[in-house]
Amino acid sequence: MNNPLNLTSSFFFIFTLIIFYAAYTFSTLQSKQTNLVFYVHDHFTGDHSTASTVAGKTGPASSILNFGTVAIVDDPVTEGPNIDSPLIGRAQGMYINSQLDGKGLYMVFSVIFTSGEFKGSSLEIQGSDIFTMKEREFGVVSGTGYFRFVKGYGIMETEFMDIATLRATLKLSVTLKHY
Repeated sequence: MNNPLNLTSSFFFIFTLIIFYAAYTFSTLQSKQTNLVFYVHDHFTGDHSTASTVAGKTGPASSILNFGTVAIVDDPVTEGPNIDSPLIGRAQGMYINSQLDGKGLYMVFSVIFTSGEFKGSSLEIQGSDIFTMKEREFGVVSGTGYFRFVKGYGIMETEFMDIATLRATLKLSVTLKHY
């Protein structure tokens, strides 16, 4: 007959070894830092519009500049500020005008890399975009592919904005920690 105390102590010993092994292995993983700069081209009007309002106080025709309006986006992401610079991906998600005076958006979108070094990877971005400010900070909350287990932040600057036509080019400078 087995002594229950011996089984318990054997289990405890093996469990302790596994915990020490896991702690040693995980603590030796070194995170990488990646710094990226890319440009998002947001066009609510024109032949090649990439953003559209879908709900608001006056229905889908509401302006993104009005409080309570929801818009969806599928914006090109390029290496440089010019729309003709190399396309590296798409920014897909939504904006919600969440500031009573209409000057601030809540944004949540994925940057999906379709070419270049990070092709097939994505970043999940969320945060406030008070577009009247020169620089706005946002969070990078997740990622896929090359950016698994990512955490980070970014600074968004308006490179170009035409309020009359609701067209803008945004510069995103992103700092990421990942494994």
